[in-house]
Amino acid sequence: MKKIAFYAPLKPAGHPVPSGDRLMARQLIGLLEQAACEVDVASEQRAFLRDAHDQAALQALQQSCEREVQRLTRQWQEHGAPDAWFCYHPYYKSPDLIGPVLCQAFDVPYVTAEASLSARRNEGLWADMQERVREAIELAAVNLCFTRRDRLGLQAAAPKARLADLQPFIDTQAFTTELNGHDPHHLVAVAMMRGGDKLHSYQHLASALQSLLHLPWQLSIVGDGPLQADVRQLFSAIPDTRIHWHGQLEPAAIAQLFARCGLYVWPGCGEAYGLAYLEAQAAGLPVVAYRTAGVPEVVCDRQGGVLTPPADATAYAAAIGRLLSDTALQQRMAVAATERVQREHSTQAAVRTLQTLLQGHLWDDHQADARS
Repeated sequence: MKKIAFYAPLKPAGHPVPSGDRLMARQLIGLLEQAACEVDVASEQRAFLRDAHDQAALQALQQSCEREVQRLTRQWQEHGAPDAWFCYHPYYKSPDLIGPVLCQAFDVPYVTAEASLSARRNEGLWADMQERVREAIELAAVNLCFTRRDRLGLQAAAPKARLADLQPFIDTQAFTTELNGHDPHHLVAVAMMRGGDKLHSYQHLASALQSLLHLPWQLSIVGDGPLQADVRQLFSAIPDTRIHWHGQLEPAAIAQLFARCGLYVWPGCGEAYGLAYLEAQAAGLPVVAYRTAGVPEVVCDRQGGVLTPPADATAYAAAIGRLLSDTALQQRMAVAATERVQREHSTQAAVRTLQTLLQGHLWDDHQADARS
């Protein structure tokens, strides 16, 4: 059994605040275990540089990571090094300042998943951090890309990088329901209430729904965060009886809610891909979202739902209205969505892909290099 040292610099798997990053970190650990690996969370050190000009914060981060390198060096010298270091989601604000140092010192293969590079972010200290990410990507035995967008970005910025595709995945069994239990007029959205893209999506959703008050619908919103009051204000023009505020829910409770709803409505401004889109489709909910960023990677337009032009709230509202008015179409899309997620984005499919990739790009290649 191969031993994997797992590290998520942006948000450790044990972080108390739920998010897509935390969920994917946990799912990757489970996926590696199902692929017959023994996984050890090597470090809980969070590496996040919020301000591109905060030299003091960078120095503190570097010192913390250096201490982790020293700690793990002693641990590996005493108990042996792992068979690979697996880093999830290194990017310009959150580089891996631990794994590459150890892997080079101990001759351990390095792996990334969902790494990203963006020349637009080469500002101040972030430019230096992004260079560290680029070096780690080119060091890696393989970089697992979840979206075509990420793959193209890595190809352009790190031509020497070894890349492979692993589609976003979920445990579909947790969301499988009987479609005849859904209320076709019950909408649902799941998202944190914070600034930036999340708040923009709430703004667009509220605007779209205000134009659909002539249709019978209700909306369940799952989420919490520092801008809860701001989000509620966005929906203040909609009658209170239409909106149900659930706050933060555990995954099992979200699955139960999905089983009662008919449509998943979330514009998805700037979404990398959005695991909630996959969860909703697995539960038989067609998705209405913008055709933007990584959303088309997980939602197939006119099959698993409807994708509309980015930032066009009028077109977005029309798509929701059409599915609310045509429940037969909604039902056909529900079936197609469930079948596609089961086929292409299930844990079972991901395990098969990961086993092949690790064997082909990691163990065999690294062992061959070591012998040569």
